[in-house]
Amino acid sequence: MLPVVTPREMGAADRATIEAGTPQAVLMERAGRAVARSARRALGGTYGRRILVVCGKGNNGRDGLVAAAALRHWGVGVTVVELGDGFDRRELVQACARADLVIDAMFGTGFRGALEGDPAFVVECLGDSPPVVAVDIPSGVDGTTGAVGGPAVVAQTTVAFAARKPGLLLEPGASHAGAVEVVDIGVDVGRPEMGMTEMADVTEWMPAPAPDTNKWQSGLYVVAGSGGMTGAPTFVSHAAMRAGAGMIWLGVPGQDAARRASGSEVITKGLPATGAGGLAEEAAAEVLGSLDRFRALALGPGLGREDPTAAAIRRLVDEAPVPLVLDADGLNALAGDAGRLGSRAAPTVVTPHDGEYARLTGRPVGDDRVAAVRALAEETGAVALLKGPATLVADPGGRVAVNPTGGPWLATAGTGDVLTGIIGGFLARGMEPFHAAAAGAFVHGCTADVAGHTGLVAGDLVEALPHTLAEIPGWEA
Repeated sequence: MLPVVTPREMGAADRATIEAGTPQAVLMERAGRAVARSARRALGGTYGRRILVVCGKGNNGRDGLVAAAALRHWGVGVTVVELGDGFDRRELVQACARADLVIDAMFGTGFRGALEGDPAFVVECLGDSPPVVAVDIPSGVDGTTGAVGGPAVVAQTTVAFAARKPGLLLEPGASHAGAVEVVDIGVDVGRPEMGMTEMADVTEWMPAPAPDTNKWQSGLYVVAGSGGMTGAPTFVSHAAMRAGAGMIWLGVPGQDAARRASGSEVITKGLPATGAGGLAEEAAAEVLGSLDRFRALALGPGLGREDPTAAAIRRLVDEAPVPLVLDADGLNALAGDAGRLGSRAAPTVVTPHDGEYARLTGRPVGDDRVAAVRALAEETGAVALLKGPATLVADPGGRVAVNPTGGPWLATAGTGDVLTGIIGGFLARGMEPFHAAAAGAFVHGCTADVAGHTGLVAGDLVEALPHTLAEIPGWEA
């Protein structure tokens, strides 16, 4: 995974580099010149161009001064406006009106809170300005969480030093950052616990099937749906099969629901049902009696919230001896009892959105989504996938994967069920749970690109999955 470091980790890496013999002035020279090069590319040349550089008082501002000096040397007309006692709002307005590009060097990744006074005025002035290149992070964005507590710069490009910061990947900070360019300034960030998933990771994590493999070696049991909810189990099952599950049994409450969900490669099983069409408590024993034939279990989508259904879910969670992906009503059945997952003997992946997270844990996600997903993984002993504009995956040891794929076009009914199916298929294929969740989120987002964003529906994702997976080197191996 590509490294992602918090501002605190970056500060420690900076200090270690300086203590090892690289002067701070050298690091600033490298950083400032990298910003200058990015600005020159954005300008498309230097002749006759004008740049406004707005500098704060800290290291971020000093990087901006280095960039200004380099740009002047290349023949660009540069105006530097520094925050502080000599700050002139009229000068800023005039320089902004003449500029072809603005460099934001006011505040770095350690910023917290909200911009006020002159910095807030700068943001207001930049509202109708030419393109902005931000130094390490747009001013006003929290580098740890991506939170924006007030006015904040909206950049077209952000030049990040050494590694990405969480605030550049998490909303709303990601929308303020624009295109992120990571530049090497000679700081070794080591192997941080957080990283951004890329295609090479999915390729590495994908286990190759043995030459003598058979369909039962990658079998998945899906327990989902109810009398009025047969779409969800269908999406889960067909996505899982496309993702590599060789045999799928789909258990749904009632024979009528099983007949409606049948008619494909998925084998449907009618499970004991309540009078209202939900999963009856005794269905758990029937599923458990067959699980020895399967490599993983997907549980939850569309099951509903009847008390007998919740009891059946809890028993399956407690006793299922295979890796489990738990979603939707499977999570709701454990509302306020997240710690129950910690007693499972087999691995678990939980996939809540913000509302399900709050019901499961009894607390909101809050601004710090990385801290939230880590807390859920630690509390449950499970791999936790927190859905959102940047989906996050954490394991109980604190490792975090940030997913860069997907977008608002996935905010439509049934797409979460497809994600559950992809993860279930990867688990059935033998992928390690953290990798299955991180790879599942990555593939899910890529598949939306293949399917097309306009008018996207969940069924489009299932149909497009083979085309996405065909782009993964080694998928067929």
